[in-house]
Amino acid sequence: MLSLVERPSHAVHTHPARSVFNVAATNEAIQYVATVGVGTPPTDYTLIVDTGSSNTWVGAGKPYVKTNSSHDTGQQVSVTYGSGSFSGEEFTDTLTLGSFNVTTQGLGVASRSEGFEGVDGILGIGPVDLTLGTLFPNTGATIPTVTDTGFTQGSLTAHEVSVSFQPTTQDVSVNGVLTFGGVDSSRFDGTLTFVPITTTSPSDEFVGIDQSITYGSSGTSILANTAGIVDTGTTLLLLPTDAIKRYITASGASNVIDPATGLFTIPATNFARLQSLFFHIGDTTFEFTANAQIWPRSLNTAIGGNANSIYLIVSEIGNPTSGTGLDFINGMVWLERFYFVYDVGADEVGFATTPFTDATTN
Repeated sequence: MLSLVERPSHAVHTHPARSVFNVAATNEAIQYVATVGVGTPPTDYTLIVDTGSSNTWVGAGKPYVKTNSSHDTGQQVSVTYGSGSFSGEEFTDTLTLGSFNVTTQGLGVASRSEGFEGVDGILGIGPVDLTLGTLFPNTGATIPTVTDTGFTQGSLTAHEVSVSFQPTTQDVSVNGVLTFGGVDSSRFDGTLTFVPITTTSPSDEFVGIDQSITYGSSGTSILANTAGIVDTGTTLLLLPTDAIKRYITASGASNVIDPATGLFTIPATNFARLQSLFFHIGDTTFEFTANAQIWPRSLNTAIGGNANSIYLIVSEIGNPTSGTGLDFINGMVWLERFYFVYDVGADEVGFATTPFTDATTN
């Protein structure tokens, strides 16, 4: 098990003015986005909030608008994601997120992108080393994230970013908050508990942790202690095939993927008996309720599903067995139930329950 470090909660109002910044984030059912102003004066772009990558870029939708603060670095930039890619030119520019702004921030400007319909790009706030190798010809350079730049430029009290998501029953809901430079104690319950970034490769390159998962009061093992990542940019909770099989057996879910949505379903009679999943992270156990395990039924049709079906948000990561070094992704649907802190400076990850941990809105 990882050692657990408990740290006292921090309220935003206890820090000096303009040192901790709350930035609104919008739940679009399958992803969270934030409005980011680019340039002087700024042009607003809608960017996916992504702790699973670290390049910030625009140009997938609205074209980049050059201003007096725009500077072409002369470098090409290219990134391939799990479900898309972009390439173009690397600039530096002023970025504005609410009342938080950074200057000379690295910014990709896409000349080509795939898989990003409906948004303008990505706000990458994962580990800076994920940008290594994304530039050309300077392949050995990294591109600081807005968290890194804000801390280096003296705007942020702490070298960290915190994420507050919550479930929704609407296609679009401005219910999320990104907190740069600290945490917002009004968004979580009790005390934050922290674990170090995992040392297991390749999860250690991301916001990676070690965890195990059990099911129900009997403690049925779903996933033995292993490494994976926490990723705001992934929608679902992803597990290897062997863990999925154990979950399907324990839960009574269908073992056939629904062709319209790509999700597993569970009959209403078995959902009524569905028990919680328990995530054991460090010395703390986080309960992921039965309601948290299903897609919001009011949004079934938004993903091409049947209004009367019950879809599970637990899906396959693509590995037949655990032991690959990246065996799970705790995605957006998981983070809608828990407060999440990525402490860049301490190389730690923190979690806490929230008023929505036990919500029954799905």
